[in-house]
Amino acid sequence: MKITVERAKDILSQADTKRLLVVGDLMMDRFVYGTVSRISPEAPVPVVKVTHEKSMPGGACNVASNLLALGGKAAMAGIIGKDAVGEELKKQLSGSGVTLDAVIKNEIHPSSVKTRIVAERQQVVRVDREEYLQLPDSEIAMFCKRIETEVSKADGVIIEDYGKGTVQQKVVDTILKAATAADIPVGYDPKDDHILKMEGVTVVTPNRKEAFGSAGITEGEPLNNPLEDLALIEVGRILEDKWKAKHTLVTLGPHGMLLCNKGADPQHIPTRAREVFDVSGAGDTVIATYILALACGATFLEAAELSNFAAGVVVGKLGTATCNQRELIRYMASHAEEL
Repeated sequence: MKITVERAKDILSQADTKRLLVVGDLMMDRFVYGTVSRISPEAPVPVVKVTHEKSMPGGACNVASNLLALGGKAAMAGIIGKDAVGEELKKQLSGSGVTLDAVIKNEIHPSSVKTRIVAERQQVVRVDREEYLQLPDSEIAMFCKRIETEVSKADGVIIEDYGKGTVQQKVVDTILKAATAADIPVGYDPKDDHILKMEGVTVVTPNRKEAFGSAGITEGEPLNNPLEDLALIEVGRILEDKWKAKHTLVTLGPHGMLLCNKGADPQHIPTRAREVFDVSGAGDTVIATYILALACGATFLEAAELSNFAAGVVVGKLGTATCNQRELIRYMASHAEEL
């Protein structure tokens, strides 16, 4: 079964009535753009002449940005520092319409910043300023209480784990308990070296590297047909047992996606990307589109197809990007002969 453009329009027409909560590591993405015409005399590295810079919400914040671009409503839950970066992050998020009632300022922990130096459409280097988040029990309890309140207002929840300390077991347990009571979908975008109990989660969306890492299997060369990749199929089976999710959606870059359904055969969804300029944030787009589509009444396969097309849009853009409804529908229409 393949999703049609008309069905996609029908699903997305419900987006403006849906409010999703995003829980995870909040970051600021900075991009420094420039040109290169020579190598430094001080070291064998390019000299980048800066032409312009920009900053935008990154990490889990980019999931919220994708939800807004797709026409949904978004609320954030996370921790920022009591610093200039945190203030800038809050200002940008609130200015775009994201609800921040569950965003907490921490006196000690600095806000995370990722700075990418880009020259001639090529990333030269990335500079990270971050510290692993460590909160006292009293602050975790307050954070979980705010999450409970936000889940009660939501139509779906996305847990976006960048391994920086926000997503911990107490937080996950709070989300899953509240979401189960509310009967709403929960998506988890994992970090491969972060072990968490996720029983009750609706879908987990690792990329290939994260999937193999989480399954504890050495990653080999991918096959063109993922359904013939026995190692990948075994990874899917292991992750079903580990996370006990209803569905596991493994993103495979140029080989598309593998949707593993509990108790059923896996399904391959071919890639829809035509050009790949930058994969930054593509995983954020996938999980945002997937959970929003489920909240709008899509089946799991329809949600996977939609998220696959949305990913095809964002990897064709430079930098951390989003996909809006108009771009998604137009992109699907351009692939109409394949549907």
